[in-house]
Formats: sequence, structure tokens, C-alpha cells
Amino acid sequence: MALFAAIAGGNAANGSLYMAVFGLGTIPLMTTAIYFSHFLKGKTRQRIQKAIPVFVIVIGALFILRGLGLGIPYLSPAPVYDLVSNSIDCH
Repeated sequence: MALFAAIAGGNAANGSLYMAVFGLGTIPLMTTAIYFSHFLKGKTRQRIQKAIPVFVIVIGALFILRGLGLGIPYLSPAPVYDLVSNSIDCH
């Protein structure tokens, strides 16, 4: 996400500034995650480590399902085709 926003920045200076600010913005959350990970011991750590692959598979399946465009409300929206008109209108 940050890479696309940096590319859309217009020039290299704006893009690099955006990436630097984005990186600085993630430091508090990453520091907090590392800090709290030291408090997890034994069974809790094992449960989280077992849950992470399941979570990744579920999120991946949801992304694939959304990409299929099956028309399921809130889960897999139908594709929108009428964004561009085929007719040419003059004045």
C-alpha cells in the first residue's frame, strides 16, 4: 500500500518522504508488539503460533473469494461493468 502511494507521489522526493513517514509511523506498533511478545509464555505462545497459519489461510481464502466476484453480498461483490461507456457523445 505504501509503495503504491509513494509511486503516485509524483516525483522521487515526495515518494521517499512518504515512505520515510510511513516507516516512522509503524515504529510504535512494532515496538509494542515486540514488547508484549516477551510476556507470552508457554501455552499461550503455542496457541498463537498454531492460530497464525489458520488465520493466514482464512484471509487468503477470503481474498480469493472476493476476487472471484460471485455476487455474494458483503463477501464477494459482483463486478461492475458499466464504469466506461461504449457510446461517443459529442457536446
